[in-house]
Amino acid sequence: MLPRDMPRPGEVLVVAALSGGVDSATAAALLVEQGHRVVGMTMRLYDARGTTAAAGRCCGPRDIEDARAVCQHLGIPFYVVDLAEEFAKAVVDDFVETYLDGATPNPCVRCNQHIKFTPLLARARAIGADVVATGHYARIGPGGDGRLGLWRGVDAGKDQSYFLFSMPGHELDAVWFPLGDLDKDAVRARAQAFGLPNAGKAESQEICFIPDGDHAGFVAAAALRRGRALPANGDIVSVDGAVLGRHDGVHRFTIGQHRGLGNLATRDRMYVVGLDPTGGRVVVGPRDAAERRAVTVDEVRWLGAVPAGAFEARVQVRHRGPVHAASIEPLAGAGVSVRFSDEAVIAAPGQAAVFYDGDRVVGGGWIAR
Repeated sequence: MLPRDMPRPGEVLVVAALSGGVDSATAAALLVEQGHRVVGMTMRLYDARGTTAAAGRCCGPRDIEDARAVCQHLGIPFYVVDLAEEFAKAVVDDFVETYLDGATPNPCVRCNQHIKFTPLLARARAIGADVVATGHYARIGPGGDGRLGLWRGVDAGKDQSYFLFSMPGHELDAVWFPLGDLDKDAVRARAQAFGLPNAGKAESQEICFIPDGDHAGFVAAAALRRGRALPANGDIVSVDGAVLGRHDGVHRFTIGQHRGLGNLATRDRMYVVGLDPTGGRVVVGPRDAAERRAVTVDEVRWLGAVPAGAFEARVQVRHRGPVHAASIEPLAGAGVSVRFSDEAVIAAPGQAAVFYDGDRVVGGGWIAR
């Protein structure tokens, strides 16, 4: 962890947010080992009955039981908090509406923004806790302006700072990331050494509320329940208007996609460059037609002082994607213009763009539709 003033063990009560996975369990075990007073807390975010989530996806019934078993092993209290209503409004509804509008959502960022910190901190404080600790691979340390800042985790392959940029900056002093200085292999080894009952549990790579991975099917079912018309089936067309094929709904595609386009009337490698939910068209073209030298980013949140003018930064536009040198210029309101300095970038509307100064997160927002 980067240098920061930390309370001595036993001085504070820490709520360890447990997902049922090995990372959050190891974070809790490290806190217990360090002598802190620890309480385990798991969030019930959705009703997983009748889905494969019941067999071990994030936040499903089995995960809650795995978290309970970890707490029993560590000898710490265990609580389950029901945030399903908040999760449905802030995360699931946004996911569905974003796809129906022809953009690409990022539910993990929305969950961190609206669920995993502010509401969870409120529940933690209700039982007298001072701090919430999670199993994220990120670090909190000095931000350079007298305030705490968010930094990348040491393990570049597991770093989750991209997902965390939208967490409220004023809550950084009440959040700990015990795994920030560890890599995944070290976490697995510590889990085994602690004898954690879920030490060998596999990681889930799917969106927690879509355990079968069928995003389009989930969006279609949700739209029907809400009385929303699905984006119509229609043509796949080239950038010059030539019809190259047919599709089963615009909600099945995202900007930059090149797989799953079916049999097109061309031998060229094609990428999705535009989506028209109203007209039911998917526009495709060569890679350079999908690339952009500049994007507008809305709903920008800053972790630290708000920049007074244009500045240079490194920008990441997808999780585990490369970072790109860019010039960032604030616009009127809560938006910025991001101009990439060295290369054009495929940036899907609706996804997050996160700004870095070295390993420190400066801020981020949502790529405009």
